[in-house]
Amino acid sequence: MKTVYLVEDEQVLSTLLVKYLQHEGYIVTAFVDGLSALKSIPDSPDIWLLDINLPDISGYDLIKKIKEFNSKIPVIFMSARNEELDRVIGLELGSEDYIAKPFLPRELVLRTKNLLERVYGKEEKLEDIIQLNSYQVQLKERVIRLDDVIIQLTTKEFELVVYFINNKNCVVTREQILNAVWGQDYFGSDRVVDDTVRRIRKKLPDASLETIYGYGYKWII
Repeated sequence: MKTVYLVEDEQVLSTLLVKYLQHEGYIVTAFVDGLSALKSIPDSPDIWLLDINLPDISGYDLIKKIKEFNSKIPVIFMSARNEELDRVIGLELGSEDYIAKPFLPRELVLRTKNLLERVYGKEEKLEDIIQLNSYQVQLKERVIRLDDVIIQLTTKEFELVVYFINNKNCVVTREQILNAVWGQDYFGSDRVVDDTVRRIRKKLPDASLETIYGYGYKWII
């Protein structure tokens, strides 16, 4: 599954786009300002969806930093301003696509899908089902099976399992987990990560989920 980082300061639009993208099976992290997104550039998502007009720094400044870090990460620009000028400047700065506001959420999903396939190739359908130790993770159905038994997970528990699968054998921090699974606008304690991990371990006792003390977690596959 591909990771999508969305930078959009209009909260209602951001929430709507996140739902559409997640419905397509993407792991989505949303940012409502440029500075927060700037700190997450080293995460190297599979694609960035950038609003140009942000409350702090512009999307132009952000794409410069993204492309400086890794010029191969694709970017789609979104803007409600001068379409032709933004399109030209965006292309000059390295964006692979541009979409003018207002647009249908479905159009952005299709552009995202097409660009990801162009850059990374088509994903095999077999990836909809992942064998995880003795468990079968069915991504489209959002369920986990052990033989013929369905293991009931909450929405956040399942999303965290999928996040670990996409970052298998890598150490991830609590902050990275919070941003990816709970979202940039989550204001609670990071203890929610530990509590969710504890429930996952109880429900999936055969999972190889290690605690990296003082740092985060690592799922070994």
